[in-house]
Amino acid sequence: MPPTPPESVPSVQAPSDYMDFDRASWARLRASTPLTLTEDDLAALRGVNEDVSLDEVAEIYLPVSRLLNLYVAATRELHRATATFLGEPVDVPFVIGLAGSVAVGKSTTARILQRLLLRWPESPRVDLVATDGFLLPNAVLESRNLLHRKGFPESYDRRALVRFVSDVKAGRPEVSAPVYSHVAYDIVPGERQVVRSPDVLILEGLNVLQTGSAVPGREGQPYVSDFFDFSVYVDADEDDVERWYVDRFLRLRETVFRDPSSYFRRYGDLDRTAAVATARGIWSETNGVNLNQNIAPTRSRARLILEKGPDHAVRRVLLRRV
Repeated sequence: MPPTPPESVPSVQAPSDYMDFDRASWARLRASTPLTLTEDDLAALRGVNEDVSLDEVAEIYLPVSRLLNLYVAATRELHRATATFLGEPVDVPFVIGLAGSVAVGKSTTARILQRLLLRWPESPRVDLVATDGFLLPNAVLESRNLLHRKGFPESYDRRALVRFVSDVKAGRPEVSAPVYSHVAYDIVPGERQVVRSPDVLILEGLNVLQTGSAVPGREGQPYVSDFFDFSVYVDADEDDVERWYVDRFLRLRETVFRDPSSYFRRYGDLDRTAAVATARGIWSETNGVNLNQNIAPTRSRARLILEKGPDHAVRRVLLRRV
């Protein structure tokens, strides 16, 4: 008589690191948080070709601001406990890192979150700094043959960026960052953005969630992500992001690229076919490569992921469990 086969053991699916919310379930977490933005406010915050609606703000960004406000309050309580233990005040800014691809809408997301956080009843001081200011000047990039890799990790002054966030986190009363011009495509000589003792700092950039764990010889060095209290990744399918990038390029060709002082003035007179081909070439040679090699691999390090659909609207939100 053949042996009785062992009973099959049902497979157990490992729990996800993230809680998964569709748009409707996430919107309910807004609770009674009031909408403090008007259509005029939102118009000033939108990026090129990003038609963010007030409904999107109410359903996606208000719950995010409520969550962040709760995190800030809880972190302050922790600092009060530390202050009680030390017998002296401890005032540490709350730092939010916000990452994502070129053209995915992270700058607009950062601006909306800043405005919403500013309007909480506590009226916190919320500063927003983009890591573009820490790109190496074009002259330095050219000397290192890196101008074609602008936006890649090696194109930034990473020491200066870490020092900036470290000084803010340490409570220095005044810290400054370089200013970048998207028209000149370079650092603005002598111009600085000054940050004075913020309650919250939002640091927005392509590669802010990176660590040095995979870089030989840099394992023990601090990275800017070491100073974050919360992190957000704005995500979308790459085909959609490339299409948004091309659409934005076409819009800029009709506006900023025609400015005589624009670094990209040479693109201003391209016809549509040539402009689309140029934009797709830049994407495939630079932005797409940076996304796949450096930016997308940091997605799983974010505490919150905002996943966009083809229409640029957030359709899914992932919140890390621990």
